This record gives sequence, structure tokens and C-alpha cells, in this order.
Amino acid sequence: MPCQTPPGPCSRPEPARALLTLTTHGKLLPLASLYLVQGLPYGLQSSLLPILLRARGLSLTRVGLAKGLYAPWLFKLAWAPLVDRRGSPRTWLTLSTAALGLVCGLLAALPPNQGSQDALPATVMGLLLLLNLGAAVQDVALDTLAVQLLDPAELGPGNTVQVVAYKLGAVLAGGGLLVLSPTLSWPLVFVLLAATYWLAAALAWTAPALHQLPWPQPSEHTPHLQDLLAAPETLWTAGFVLTYKLGEQGAGSLFPLLLLDHGASAPELGLWNGLGAVACSITGSSLGGALLARHWEPLLLLRSVLQLRLGGLACQTALLFYLDTPGASVGPGTLLRGAALLSLCLQHFLGGLVTTATFTVMMHCSQLAPRALQATHYSLLATLELLGKLLMGALAGMLADGLGPHPCFTVFLVLSALPLLDLSLAPSTLA
Repeated sequence: MPCQTPPGPCSRPEPARALLTLTTHGKLLPLASLYLVQGLPYGLQSSLLPILLRARGLSLTRVGLAKGLYAPWLFKLAWAPLVDRRGSPRTWLTLSTAALGLVCGLLAALPPNQGSQDALPATVMGLLLLLNLGAAVQDVALDTLAVQLLDPAELGPGNTVQVVAYKLGAVLAGGGLLVLSPTLSWPLVFVLLAATYWLAAALAWTAPALHQLPWPQPSEHTPHLQDLLAAPETLWTAGFVLTYKLGEQGAGSLFPLLLLDHGASAPELGLWNGLGAVACSITGSSLGGALLARHWEPLLLLRSVLQLRLGGLACQTALLFYLDTPGASVGPGTLLRGAALLSLCLQHFLGGLVTTATFTVMMHCSQLAPRALQATHYSLLATLELLGKLLMGALAGMLADGLGPHPCFTVFLVLSALPLLDLSLAPSTLA
């Protein structure tokens, strides 16, 4: 039936709807390109750098200590107020992206000695730390720009672009460069990265959609934690993003290792928990964005997907219990092997869905904060989200050694049920 009520999307003339679609695409395309570039340092250091360090003969402990290069990401709140108070997000984004290109140029000019079995030189490690610092500043500026640029109806597609493009960038810099590493020299890798960053800086400065934001008024007021927490719905959102991934992260980090203990092969696990996991996560994120674009409320979508995730984790836990019975195996050709790999893919798929919906809620919450606090506010939520994931990822092994796998996965089930209880307390303004 034709639409009878004047308001609403079905009453909008076709040219107006086409113009609205064109405007949305004009925002999302540059955001997609910039978020893809933002994922490059993570992929470089999470996938490529450990392999390069291990190939140089470094111990696993020293390779693990290289994770300390991520430290700037945990201190985004230190410079987020500067993005709020000085200049525009577009200026910060352009300068930080150009600076990343400069750091990559210096890394290209200072290749480590290929024949050495020592750790990377201090100069190279210092430049990699600067690379993370620049990427963390870029992250604050780009998230702030997205918070201020996207309309409420565009948050679902916008956060799909954010999550999917970032993951694609990480895969390209990690897996892509790792595949090409025998043919690409250290200088050539970083020359290509430098050129990519400088092109992205030019895009950030010239993209018409990014010129729509007004220049912020300078402010001498330094935001305090109580200012951020006083913003509407912040306390609930902060608690939710800190806890919503605890059970998923714990199970996701331990389950592949336990499958390895039960006879699964390392190459196969690497394929399914690496490439397969990324593919399923991106598919889940894309589906989440499509559902949000069709006007699903983020909180209702979260409730449905979290229930599915809890059911999937319960099946995974039951599978783990069954593997400890006599004769059970995940060797080649067994039904349990297929079920275990399917459960891995399912949890990553649902995890991608949950992430997109949660980031949409986070961005909506930051839009409710005063404009002068939005960069710092979103950085607070993003830091808590990252902290929750890192915390359980780091403690999962300790819990398994101390409690045993079965009680540990029972704890993960309880932790995965908590976000569903949180949603029952969710404020209606975030719907």
C-alpha cells in the first residue's frame, strides 16, 4: 500500500532519497578508506613483526615483550582533550596520518641488519613506538570526526565501515605482507606504507564530506573524569563495554589451544582461527551493519545476538567436556573435528555482529555528550572496551592453569550471561 502519513522515509520523493543516499556514501567512502589505513599498524605488529623477530632468533619472551609497543593505545585519554580543545578533527587526522608516513619513511631508510640474530636496533624500536603513538592519535581524530559527522540514521552503516575496514587493513598489513615478505625487502615494505599514509593524508584534507564540520571553539577547560561520567548514559555504557567481551575473549583465546592439546593440527588451527576467523568476523560485522541500516534498534539487536552467542558458547563448553571422555578425538575425519571448527567460526561471526552493534551504541552515547567533550568521551569508552578484551585475554591462561579448563569455561559462560542482564537496565535513550 502507498504510504499515507506525510513523515517518514516512504513519503520522501525519489530525488530527495537519492540525494540522501549520495550524501551518506560521500561520508562513508572516505571514512572506509581512512579506517582501512588505520588498521595497517595493528596488522603489521600483530602478525608480521612477531614472525620477523622470531625469524631473527629472538626468544618467545622477547617477541612477547614487543607487545609493549602497543602502550600508546592505552593512553589515548592523555591527548584526546587536545583534539577536543585545539584545532579541528580533520586537521589532527591529516597531520597524524602525514606523520605516520614520515615515520614509515624513516623506517625504510633504517633497515635492520638482515644477518644479525640480535633484537631490532633501539632506533627501529623507537620508531615503531612512534608509529603506534601516531596511529593512536589518528584513531582519536578519526573517531571524533565520525561521531560529529554521522547522523543518527547513519551510525549503523558508519560503524560497519569502521569495524570491517579496520579489520581489512590489519589483514592486508599482516597476512598480505607476510605472504609477500620473501619478495619484499624491509625498505620497500615501509616505502609502500609511507606512500599509502601520504595519500590518506591528502584524502583526509581534501574530501568534501570532511569539510562539513564547523571549526570548534577553543576552550581552556580541561575535562575531568567526572565531567565525562556525568554525560548522559555514560555510566551504563562504560560498564557494558568493559564487560561485554569478557567471556568471549576468554573462550576464544583458550579453545584453539585446548583443541591443539586434543590432537588438532597447528596448521589447520592457524588457518581456521586466523583467516577463517577474520572472514567470519567481517561477515558478522557486515550483517550487523545491514540490519542496523534497516532500522533495527542496536539494543534489540544486541539482545538477540548475545543470546545466540551464549548458546554457542554453551555448545562449545559441552564439546570441551565431551572431548575429555575416553575415545573422543578431534583428529582428521572425525565429526568432533568438524563441530569444533564450526563452533570457532560461529563464535567469531557472532562476535563481529556484537562488535558492530556495540560500537554503534558507543558512538550514539558520545553524541549525547557536549560537543567539546566528544573526542575525550569516545576515547574513554574505546579505552574501556580495549581494556576489557586485553584483561581477559591475558588472564585466561592463568585461570585455566589455576582452575582447570572445565571450571574456567563455566566462568566464561557466567561472564557471557552478564551483558544480557546489563541490557535489562539499558537506558531508553540509547535504543
